[in-house]
Amino acid sequence: MSTTTRTRERTVSPSRRLRALSREQLPNRQVAGKSLLYAILIVLAMIYIAPFLIQVATSFKTDGDAASNPMSLLPQTWSTAAYERLFLNSDFPVWFQNSAIVTVFVTLGRVFFNSLAGYALARLHFRGRNVIFALLIAVMSVPGVVLLIPKFLVINQLGIYDTYVAMIVPLLTDAAGVFIMKNFFESIPASVEEQARIDGAGTFRVFWSIVLPMARPALVTIIILSFQGSWNELSHFIVATQSPELTTLTKGVASLASGQLSQGTQYPLKLAAAAIMTIPVAVMFFIFQKRIMNTTDGAVKE
Repeated sequence: MSTTTRTRERTVSPSRRLRALSREQLPNRQVAGKSLLYAILIVLAMIYIAPFLIQVATSFKTDGDAASNPMSLLPQTWSTAAYERLFLNSDFPVWFQNSAIVTVFVTLGRVFFNSLAGYALARLHFRGRNVIFALLIAVMSVPGVVLLIPKFLVINQLGIYDTYVAMIVPLLTDAAGVFIMKNFFESIPASVEEQARIDGAGTFRVFWSIVLPMARPALVTIIILSFQGSWNELSHFIVATQSPELTTLTKGVASLASGQLSQGTQYPLKLAAAAIMTIPVAVMFFIFQKRIMNTTDGAVKE
């Protein structure tokens, strides 16, 4: 080692040496912190996933195995009897079809009408707009169960009880969806609409061609919430229909608890139906997951 190098080492202050050591130790601390964080997240994920795994595993068990080993993730004897009973010896296909029809129409209707209402409250100036928005907020604070009897009375008076119309029309709009769309439209600069208006575009043309494509993150949110809400809806269908031909998945699966299809606990049967119900919602979420997280999509610089 040269004399110059030794002289530099002697001139380095103790504080600089401590900082250099802390920089060397920092990556190790970061790795330890990330490892601990990942371990906690894995434990939390397993807590949430475990019930679903037990549900799927139990659906492939026999009734006796499900009753004696309810928490086991591996059936002693793999059996598809529960699924065969659902699809071959029950009205499960009819329930699934009714839920699919209602969910598709309700989702499309909410996307369209919630967007229209949200744009009107955000951009159009008319008398009573603030009153309508206040009533919208008030409706959001009312528990849904309180509105069941008024819903039934209105549906019955309109003569649409026990029809697809009664199942779909009352669900075509929701206060939360209008609120979400209104807030998102207000975040879009009004200047983007000026050029279209100068070119002679009307209000609906500006909404449909200019503003709505920019609201994709909010639309994806409405699609997911509407699909999940209408697919899992139960209380409205109870007061809107009574015919077995119009039974949805939620009503049908709930009826399994009364021993409709067979005797015994029917754990595999119930959990098989619940597992099938979960699939469409899970697929919908994974399809739109990246888009709903992309909150900057459609952003405009002024």
